Amino acid sequence: MQLKELTTKIEMLEQLPLIQQLYPEFTEQIYSDLLDEMLPNNYKQVVAFEDQIPVGLSGFWVGTKLWCGKYLELDNVIVHPDHRSKGIGKVLTEYLNQKAIDLGCKVVALDAYTNNFPAHKFYYNLGFVPKGFHFVKFLEEKR
Repeated sequence: MQLKELTTKIEMLEQLPLIQQLYPEFTEQIYSDLLDEMLPNNYKQVVAFEDQIPVGLSGFWVGTKLWCGKYLELDNVIVHPDHRSKGIGKVLTEYLNQKAIDLGCKVVALDAYTNNFPAHKFYYNLGFVPKGFHFVKFLEEKR
């Protein structure tokens, strides 16, 4: 398995089929518009390839918050269903954990939906623990 960090919109747009595993309603235009807003805010992706075929992806951000200082946040860890249970999610997460250490981050953070119990187990097994609740208030209908 090979990992590659993506930093350009063109590279990320090529990953639309993987993104659609989590967000099947995304068109290229929707994804492109979101990337236009995210990329200036330090958004990047790391992609796992098997035989030059993308099989897993995680977006990530590096930032600073008062409660934790410098942090790296995993954003949407996605593994293609045909390639699950091969350790791809673990490889992506461990890669980003090491990147956080290399960048001097104090924390690696992520969100997992409250009803996504397989993800909870996965992240617990990798040493993540819940710190609090991520509250949201939707101000308009989802796309």
